[in-house]
Amino acid sequence: MEGLRVLAMQKTKVMNGYSKRSAVSRLFRWGSTIHGQITGVILACLVIAFVIGSTLERRVREEYNAPDLEGMSARVTAFALVLAKATPQEREMIVAATNRNDQHLALRPISYFDNFTTSSPDEPFIQRLIDQLLPPEDYPVPYGGWRTFVDGRRVLAAEVDDRTLIVMELLPESFLRNDALRFGSNYLVATVTLIILLSVFAVWAITSPLRRISAAAMKADISLGPAVFEERGSVEIVALARALNSMQQRISTMVEARTRMLRGVSHDLRTPLTRLRLRAERLGPEEVRDALLVDIERIDRLLTESLGYLRDNHQQEAQQRADLASVLQTVCDEFSDMGHAVQYRGPSHMVASFKPLAITRAVTNLCENAVKFGTNVEIELTTTDGMAIIDVKDDGPGIPEKYRSRVLEPFFKMDAARGGVDTGFGLGLSIVAEIIQAHHGRLELLERYPKGLIARLTF
Repeated sequence: MEGLRVLAMQKTKVMNGYSKRSAVSRLFRWGSTIHGQITGVILACLVIAFVIGSTLERRVREEYNAPDLEGMSARVTAFALVLAKATPQEREMIVAATNRNDQHLALRPISYFDNFTTSSPDEPFIQRLIDQLLPPEDYPVPYGGWRTFVDGRRVLAAEVDDRTLIVMELLPESFLRNDALRFGSNYLVATVTLIILLSVFAVWAITSPLRRISAAAMKADISLGPAVFEERGSVEIVALARALNSMQQRISTMVEARTRMLRGVSHDLRTPLTRLRLRAERLGPEEVRDALLVDIERIDRLLTESLGYLRDNHQQEAQQRADLASVLQTVCDEFSDMGHAVQYRGPSHMVASFKPLAITRAVTNLCENAVKFGTNVEIELTTTDGMAIIDVKDDGPGIPEKYRSRVLEPFFKMDAARGGVDTGFGLGLSIVAEIIQAHHGRLELLERYPKGLIARLTF
């Protein structure tokens, strides 16, 4: 029995320790949420307002040393209670003795109340505003209310009996309001503190993490890799970043599976296409053989361009400092060697941060389209405000404005586009658009005068 009792006590201690750790864990988790952090900010604001507000109120009292309205009203009421029990002779003696201390008390008939007004043209605007926004709430209330004036001067009155009033006249020009000072100082400190703390909290816990996530989203791509969004901050921000990372991984997995499938299909088609080409070359009639070879060649080109579009080498390639002008000049030289009239205009050297292979591929695709539909092609390089601008200009028929956005879509073709038979498959400009997006730039198709097209890359 003794052993069972010891085991029970040990189990109880373990359970108590576990419950304490669980409570601490829940409290820590609650404090790491935005709701808990906002609650902590408000509590900190209240503590700061209480401490600083009380200090501010005490400093104002010590600095100005002015009488307070509620205190004067309390004294007038106290005098009225004393005078109510005194004889007329005693009343005069009490008032005279009190006025030796510069109190400015006077006994008036009850009809004197007819001279009271509730406003004065000489009253400071700030005092009127304080009375309207923060009316006194302390008791007892003076006879006629807190705002009573006689001949433009503020007075305080209390009823001695049904025929007599005691009036404190000639109130000082400046006096304090206990409730206004107390509430005003706390309200002012609490408002300023809350604005500052919430602003700092919003920047630290909400604005900065969201900007960090937005910047990461602008740089994110669909390739598989490490987590793009940093999982750091409050519980809600971490959950958002984790969900975005999971979504990016799912999209990358889906795209990678699609790409593998299309690559497999394209690879499997190569063997039967090769057999068809060999058999077609042995056919007798020359017209039939040539037609079959043309169709086979077109299917082979379609597979080649599709695989080229599916390659995402520009996503994996790292940016580096390189001579952009030299890259463009190399592209021009390659097309010139093939007999095309392609010229380069721009600086002889210009070092920039970009992906050399990707930009080479993009400019090459634009030049291939340009020489296909035009005779003279110019590649022009300029810079402005830290941006590199590459213009590929041709003298072809151009692209109608209504089609300039659609030609960037994969496999979109116009039968009458650019003034002739389009032998491509509508993938060249799509590849260029993806490459320039990976550089956080833009691709524009502009009209060239008197004729032609300008393909502009800006990054």
